[in-house]
Amino acid sequence: MTAVEEKPKRLTSGPGTLLVWFYGVMVVGAVSRSVYQIATEFDRAPLAYSLSAVAGVVYGFITYTLVRGGETARRVAVVCCAAELVGVLTVGTWTLVEPSAFPDATVWSDFGMGYVFIPVLLPLSALYWLRKGAKGAAA
Repeated sequence: MTAVEEKPKRLTSGPGTLLVWFYGVMVVGAVSRSVYQIATEFDRAPLAYSLSAVAGVVYGFITYTLVRGGETARRVAVVCCAAELVGVLTVGTWTLVEPSAFPDATVWSDFGMGYVFIPVLLPLSALYWLRKGAKGAAA
């Protein structure tokens, strides 16, 4: 028997390309912002700056899985995007309910208002795209 190797299903075709671009921009924005803030003023808002760093890592991992492609990467991306959405909703709600807990904003503060709400719209868009891709693969 010979195993036929299939190329991984691309996740970056069509709207997936736009998702990769937005996630790439968010990686640069979140990581550069958090690295600077952690290096220069960590004592001011350690929780906010740490959460921004976590957001940057999550964005980077999602970008990687989208570029990698394939069913396993799609499944991992779905889990990461769902976790990202939970994070955005949790931190966004927390910053509205208890603003004193965040002396400075995070990427996910106020549901990403400082980033034109892209942090809350991006995981929703990605989950829709990834779900649509799964249905297309099953057909």
